[in-house]
Amino acid sequence: MDDAAYASAGAHPWDVVDVVTLGESMVTFLPSRPGRLADVPSFDRAIGGAESNVACALAAFGHTARWVGRVGADGFGDHLVERIAGYGVDVSAVRRDPGRPTGVYFRTAGDRGTGAHEVAYYREGSAASAMSTGNVDLAAVRAGRVLHLSGITAALSGDCLALMRALTAPRAGRPLLSFDVNHRPGLPGTDPPALLELARRADLVFVGEDEAEQVWGVTGGPAAIRAALPEPAVLVVKQGAGGATAFDGEPLFEPAPHTSVVAPTGAGDAFAAGFLSATLRGLPVRDRLRHGHLMAAATLTAPGDLAAPPARDHADRLAALDDDAWGRLRLGPGWTHADRAPQEANTP
Repeated sequence: MDDAAYASAGAHPWDVVDVVTLGESMVTFLPSRPGRLADVPSFDRAIGGAESNVACALAAFGHTARWVGRVGADGFGDHLVERIAGYGVDVSAVRRDPGRPTGVYFRTAGDRGTGAHEVAYYREGSAASAMSTGNVDLAAVRAGRVLHLSGITAALSGDCLALMRALTAPRAGRPLLSFDVNHRPGLPGTDPPALLELARRADLVFVGEDEAEQVWGVTGGPAAIRAALPEPAVLVVKQGAGGATAFDGEPLFEPAPHTSVVAPTGAGDAFAAGFLSATLRGLPVRDRLRHGHLMAAATLTAPGDLAAPPARDHADRLAALDDDAWGRLRLGPGWTHADRAPQEANTP
């Protein structure tokens, strides 16, 4: 729906959902074979976007979710909205911009952590970069038990940063505010002090250990990051393939299960979705971390940014394993299917 249609429609009575996410989603072009972008002959179309990834994963896991964004009045915008809605996400608050395009990007097949990996973004001047407090339905954004945001949106434009500041400002009745730092150094609007400001306003923060060093120069591990970010009630420090530490009172480290990686993209968004799902269900911190690891493993063992999560009872059974059995867990492609149980190495 474009701005004129929203204006003529008047106030909209929004249902309260479990989680609302806001941010830019883009059409992603995945290479048909490894190699430089200059050499790849064709690409397959997919979707990508940190916040919409979280909404899709949560909806697929049985939660109610709404994604709020802005796309062009073009075919790529149609594709994004239809695909995200196909996961069961409410997209009725998405606005269409007749004058700006939907963002797209191309990437190589290599791991993001290698020097050979290439990403070519075409998002400058995109519809999403024009999001502001004046053209986003703030009532739709706030009608959730949890509002999940990320630092990517803050880096898209000055208007987007102002929108993020408005949404993270203290106010009566504010949803539980979840913030993933999601530092993207390639975005021209990236502002480390602004990311710290937004994180300090949140109730729940996700940040990578290496990310905290890159953005804020914080070294010394999770305890040092907590010292730099004492305000959020819950802080989750992701420590790569090793695991993650959550600060909800006393710190708790939970190792990640051994996972055979097919593609690394989208794992951080999936981790956030798993942690948020367990938070909504009132599960203890250990289980919140484990559900984050399991949701991340579902994405790591499948191509693309999005993957079907395990059935909830399957994930609950794995999250309830004792520490020894959890440590022996081995997850590979197909593990999310109930008839293809993951291996627990050396289990009698």
